[in-house]
Amino acid sequence: MPQIAPTLASFRFTTDELPVGERATAVSRLRDRGLLPLKPLADHVVHVRIAKCFLPGVGILSGTLAGLRQEAAAQTQGITDDLFFAVNLTGRSVVVQRQREITLEDGNAVLLSCGDGNFSVARPEPTRFIGLRVPRRYLAPLVAGLDDRTMVQIPTGAQPVKLLTGYLAALGDLQDIASPSMSRVVAGHVHDLMALSIGPTFDAATAAQGSVRAARLQAIKSDIFENIEDGTLTVTAVAARHGVTPRYVHKLFELEGMTFTQFILELRLDRAHRMLRDERLLARTITAIAYDVGFNDLSHFNRVFRRRYHATPSDIRTMKPPDRHQAPAK
Repeated sequence: MPQIAPTLASFRFTTDELPVGERATAVSRLRDRGLLPLKPLADHVVHVRIAKCFLPGVGILSGTLAGLRQEAAAQTQGITDDLFFAVNLTGRSVVVQRQREITLEDGNAVLLSCGDGNFSVARPEPTRFIGLRVPRRYLAPLVAGLDDRTMVQIPTGAQPVKLLTGYLAALGDLQDIASPSMSRVVAGHVHDLMALSIGPTFDAATAAQGSVRAARLQAIKSDIFENIEDGTLTVTAVAARHGVTPRYVHKLFELEGMTFTQFILELRLDRAHRMLRDERLLARTITAIAYDVGFNDLSHFNRVFRRRYHATPSDIRTMKPPDRHQAPAK
């Protein structure tokens, strides 16, 4: 059966485990409860796999939809000034507002007004998307002529949109937005990147450079996480994948008080330490673990590991795990 989180701070829903014939009914029930503004399309197979979370000043909806129309009606939902930024990652969406219609293909985006009459986004076939709902007051100071920016298609390949979607994807991987202070920082970055995507004022574009750097750094860190086992991983290769120079990558890490090399080394050592402590990997040799996490030189691995943990890899592996039932020392 579909699973729904008990609170709306984090909301997930999928029809994957539902019979095809029951999906439209399940979605309609959620719509009636005010949880999902989705309406099944006639003669189409319904598919839903979405996640929704809320940060200060921004609601983030992402996932895959098919056979559905997403609708927003200010009169019925009590929305008066919210804006909805729809990013079509893959697939095809048909957007209608104020008797105007545009079609979004892979990589397109559009800004919609929740208070300017109803809008709908129809997704007949599987479409992967991100939708951001933001109160107008957060974007109005950042975007010149904000009202004129709605229902204007943003073309595929727009760099600010790519930064925005990459930033959100990296945050999802790193699970780094749990604390209230971090949530506010992330929300601020999202507002800045949205403004850059839509058309910022000169002052806002200048101020948003910090958010651009944060988005690039988060995407680069996510890239490193995914490729850490590659012993040939270099700053040149990472920079090329993100369309920036190696010097720019070095600068991003320097602003955080570390180097690119230090970040990779700490990540590899942490992963090796966890693997050595994992009882399921006792049959895995220390040499194999060293190579698994990206070290090409066993002597170098032993040396930096001992400097980091003041113990050899063998010491860590043979260390008795703490007794979970033992009373804490007083």
